[in-house]
Amino acid sequence: MTESERLDATFTALADPTRRAILARLMESDASVMELAEPFAMSQPAISKHLKMLERAGLISRGRDAQRRPCHIEGEALKEATGWLEQYRNVWEGNFRRLDALLEDLQSTRGRPKRDN
Repeated sequence: MTESERLDATFTALADPTRRAILARLMESDASVMELAEPFAMSQPAISKHLKMLERAGLISRGRDAQRRPCHIEGEALKEATGWLEQYRNVWEGNFRRLDALLEDLQSTRGRPKRDN
């Protein structure tokens, strides 16, 4: 999977509020499908579809613990998405700094008395 495809998968997975809630729950600790399904008014197969999308995006993994298959949050995909977003944050912060400087310059220019020629 290319970097672009990974980012697409990550942002697609993060676009859904149920999947974001699942990730928030997994930040606390690993959990089974049944534990993850508890707060939602949806079937276990529906939760499993959400988990598959999170897993395809690399945001979670599933382990084996006897009969239990706990889900675990994975940080690498989030790290890649954060790095991609960070580039744009840096650009916008630079733009805002230049705008602030321009506004300060305009304000100081307006505050000066006009000269008569």
